[in-house]
Amino acid sequence: MSACRDTLNRVMNAISNSTISETWNRTLELIKERIQDTMFFEPFFQDTYIDHIDGKTVYVVANSSLAEATLSSPSFLDLANECLQEVTQSDFVVQYISKEKIKKAEKITANYDYFSSSHLNSSYTFKNFVTGASNREAYQASLIASERPGELYNPILIYGDSGLGKTHLLQAIGNAIREKRPDLRALYITSHDFVEEYTRYLRGEKTTSFTDWFTNNVDVLLVDDIQFFAKKPSTEETFFSIFNAFYSSGKQIVLTSDQHPYKIDGLSDRLKTRFVQGLPFSISAPEREVCETILKLKIEANNLNIDMFDPEVITYFADKFGKNIRELEGAFARLLFHAVNLAPTKHIDLKTAVAAVNPLAEVRDDLQTLSIEKVISTVATYYGLTISQLTSKIRTAQVALARHITMYICRDLLDAPFAKIGAALGGRDHTTVINGVEKVEKSLKDDPELARAVKRLEAKLKL
Repeated sequence: MSACRDTLNRVMNAISNSTISETWNRTLELIKERIQDTMFFEPFFQDTYIDHIDGKTVYVVANSSLAEATLSSPSFLDLANECLQEVTQSDFVVQYISKEKIKKAEKITANYDYFSSSHLNSSYTFKNFVTGASNREAYQASLIASERPGELYNPILIYGDSGLGKTHLLQAIGNAIREKRPDLRALYITSHDFVEEYTRYLRGEKTTSFTDWFTNNVDVLLVDDIQFFAKKPSTEETFFSIFNAFYSSGKQIVLTSDQHPYKIDGLSDRLKTRFVQGLPFSISAPEREVCETILKLKIEANNLNIDMFDPEVITYFADKFGKNIRELEGAFARLLFHAVNLAPTKHIDLKTAVAAVNPLAEVRDDLQTLSIEKVISTVATYYGLTISQLTSKIRTAQVALARHITMYICRDLLDAPFAKIGAALGGRDHTTVINGVEKVEKSLKDDPELARAVKRLEAKLKL
């Protein structure tokens, strides 16, 4: 990685020390030598030039929209990338943009009368948004909005409790558009931002028409927490006008709310109707698997090894804090801080994890209340299974045996109710648990290998 960075730095310095135009001129010479149809070069390639470089992407201006579309075809784009990389000795890639789009982008950037502090958080992307049944539809709709803004689903409304990923999706849309469609301006704001700017306008602090500014300078409108428009008649009236202008001109609108608009007290009926006239999608609490994946990504992002963590630690955090992704990430960040700075350790077991988050509400007794989940996780690890396999409907011999042992240990060590054990194991009936426990009890007398496995597991759980 360091060698790659050094190479990139040398290339960037070389570009800076000479000129960007010289770099592209040399690239064009190679393209002209290798292009099969020489008659094609002059009308399409001749007047192209580099507008700017962002990371490893080189934005090249084409003389028309037709030229942009033609040069962006796979064969010509591959040729340009190959020649540019040969000239720069790095892995730069070309992205074409027409002169028309450049002019529009310059106009948008220059006119920043409102929301000058608004920005997109580049860490919110579609790539690092973990999907599951609880959020898949909202994710897919957001992805479509970023790829084909205003064409298919408009408006899009995403609603659900706080901390479930609504803001992440809004900003992911904005970041994707900024990367793939630099000619469009996506504005991400909260309803609080809108109210504050509108108030400044009413006070005379802004001279440009508030409504006109939106319609002239924003192509994709992303508004978070629209429930705060409730009981603000003047603000509602203005947003209603902006909404209608966007909708009638085919500009994409994506909104979020903590609940379905029809349940928001004090929100005007006509806004409620507008908000749900497109596609409303709900986001609910994430599944355990989603939470566990999020935590594993956090571990990777902090350059740590997943083997540092006992499996039951991941399960514990997913179960304890999984109803709110923001709380889940916050609690896990506390654990990482504790394990790295306060009590450095190379291995994090459940006891260490609980100690790290003790100051958080209702966790002091979790070593006891977690017992069933800990048994499930420990047995699954012992038999090389996943928790989802153990709690699923799979009935293969190995999975069934591990499941019955889990039932037995939960009764033997915890005296847990049959119904509670069944619920933790995928919603099984209490009679199923009773039968499983009885099978293990009978087999222990005649099966030494099973007896040894149960003894080892119980010893591990008593540590």
